[in-house]
Amino acid sequence: MGARPVTVRLARWSAEHPWRAVAMWVVFVAVCFVGGSAAGLNEATSADQAIGESGRAGVIVEAGNFDDPATENILITPRGGTLDQTAAKAAADDAAARLRSVTGVASVGEPVPARDGSAVLLPITMSGDPETAADRVQPLRDATAQVQDGHPQLRIEQVGGPSINKALDDTLGKDFKRAELLSLPVTLAILIIAFGALIAAGVPVLLALSSVAAAMGLSTLASHLVPATDTTASVILLIGMAVGVDYSLFYVRREREERAKGRSGLDAVEIAAETSGHAVVVSGFAVIISMAGLLLAGDVVFSSLAVGSILVVAVAVTGSLTVLPALLAKLGRWVDRPRVPLLWRLTAPRTGRNGEPAKPRFWPAVLKPALRAPMATLVISVGLLLALAVPALGMKLKFPGMEDVPRSTAAMQAYDRLTAAFPSNGTSHTVAVRAPAAEADRVSAALTGLAARASADPLFAPTEADGPKIRVSDDGRVSVLTVATPYTSRDAEAGQSLDRLRDDLVPAALGGVPGVQYAVGGDIAASEDYAQHVRDKLPLVVGFVLVLTFLVMVLTFRSVVIGLSSILLNLLSAGAAYGLLVLVFQGDWAEGLLGFTSMGAIVAWLPLFLFVVLFGLSMDYHVFVVSRIREGIRAGMPNREAVAYGITSSAGVVTSAAIVMVGVFSIFATLSMIDFKQLGIGLAAAILLDATIIRAVVLPALMTMLGDANWWAPRFLRPRAAAAPTEPPAPAPELVGVR
Repeated sequence: MGARPVTVRLARWSAEHPWRAVAMWVVFVAVCFVGGSAAGLNEATSADQAIGESGRAGVIVEAGNFDDPATENILITPRGGTLDQTAAKAAADDAAARLRSVTGVASVGEPVPARDGSAVLLPITMSGDPETAADRVQPLRDATAQVQDGHPQLRIEQVGGPSINKALDDTLGKDFKRAELLSLPVTLAILIIAFGALIAAGVPVLLALSSVAAAMGLSTLASHLVPATDTTASVILLIGMAVGVDYSLFYVRREREERAKGRSGLDAVEIAAETSGHAVVVSGFAVIISMAGLLLAGDVVFSSLAVGSILVVAVAVTGSLTVLPALLAKLGRWVDRPRVPLLWRLTAPRTGRNGEPAKPRFWPAVLKPALRAPMATLVISVGLLLALAVPALGMKLKFPGMEDVPRSTAAMQAYDRLTAAFPSNGTSHTVAVRAPAAEADRVSAALTGLAARASADPLFAPTEADGPKIRVSDDGRVSVLTVATPYTSRDAEAGQSLDRLRDDLVPAALGGVPGVQYAVGGDIAASEDYAQHVRDKLPLVVGFVLVLTFLVMVLTFRSVVIGLSSILLNLLSAGAAYGLLVLVFQGDWAEGLLGFTSMGAIVAWLPLFLFVVLFGLSMDYHVFVVSRIREGIRAGMPNREAVAYGITSSAGVVTSAAIVMVGVFSIFATLSMIDFKQLGIGLAAAILLDATIIRAVVLPALMTMLGDANWWAPRFLRPRAAAAPTEPPAPAPELVGVR
């Protein structure tokens, strides 16, 4: 016999030395976590995250080293009808007097009336670090509430960046706390239902959590090579829990099946290592390849997510091959304790009279159409998925704007009244200019003229009474003009105003200044530039992922056809998920059902991120199912029976893994922010489609129709000799319609 696979050798050593394996894993996780904490996190700067012209504008503004203190506003409006100017002035004076004595207030400006007389605005400048202003804004809000109590006939509200950030932090904090509280119990509950035993359900969660902890530390160390962003930790948790639970689930279920056949604990672990362990390695490589595609995006956010995801997948694979066999060997039959009585009877591996696995009934019935009429089943199922994917052709991309933030908070309701009365405080563009200091006066005059021309254009908001908002750096080299538009970022006119600035107004105003550099930024510009960035990079990332995944599948299964069908099925799954996302979120029919207001587009970063995550996670199931089918082929089964064996023997574990993911991802759909709703729905829907229609209908129909052609490969790829299986699979289940 040749050398045994490395997965088996690792499993055998761990099973024979369980305490050493567990101790080494604990030390590894602790060293990674402590080492990462000691090294500290290297966060990406704004220059690192600069994308397109808006990114260049941000870099120019940052070079100006402006003193940008946090600012707040007291907004005074009538509760109905027209505003009583005398009462409004008295309220503004009262507010100014109270706020000047509040700790954290640097200065209070003069009241500014709205052009139409509908409101009065009292500007406030806060002291201290602007980054922490949201944490220090409460005393100002308390003083505003006292002013409101003294003037009940008026509506007196506080609105500004710190108070909005405070309200959003409170909302998001509650959201994430609820998600964290729900995700672990939901995962455990689904695993308990899947296994019918508490220890068996706890082992995958324990491995996943330890993998996440180790990857968090490693990603902190890696941030000194690839700067991290504030979303990296969340993605590590999301991906780590998904693959960690999946890999353990595959392994534990196979080990339990083998023990149910009467195998010894060590033999059961070895067979699980040779079959499920091999599938875990291939799946891990597929996920890593998918995530590595993000590195080609040329975007520090995606690069950070890629590094974090690659690390957590690598750690989860390592844990599945090392410490998991040790735990299973040490626990032995205790892994099935304590049993949940009713669930145990439903989920325990069943055996027949002769100790053979009992023949399932449900999945053979599901497979009946695919096995009896594969061509018709394939055409119908693929046609339905393609029809679901068609809406993706009309996908629009943009960043959420302030109008897409939930209006459930008083701060956002006040923001709407502020922008209605003072349009220049709403959506705006930033014209950033860098020029020699000697040209400062000329730049200032050009920007003043630019502001005047924009103010006369209906695409822009009129300039307020205090004139255009131009800031000049201390060295006179950087000038910044804020140009407001009365339209929200979801309006077509907002995009038109950006084009007017970039293509016409700004070049005309600044083109003749010697040595000038300029760029137009702001929220609308960032959204447009990032959407274009994703469109430019998506083909490159998709091509990279497809080619490398194809090669991995071909080399793993020694079949060009399997590699090609894997790619096509995963593309079909991703396309259907995109189409469903567009159907749900670009229209308004699901607003009441899911609690959101449609922004008429998909969040700009989502398609690229969603593709690599879905492609990677889908390959988990595909590798596991096809590996089972190949086991049947190697045991001498005809192709149709091997397909039936592979689907029925893997259906339980694939379904359980998919339900865990769908349950966790669905929690994101309950969050307030539109980004997380789209992410949760997109991931949950794609995993559900993949584990049901793709794996239970399309895959068996395709492989049944292709027959022996499934395993075709050029001569140089064919194995020299068919390796004998470690253990023949169980007899094929009784199938209706198989001849």
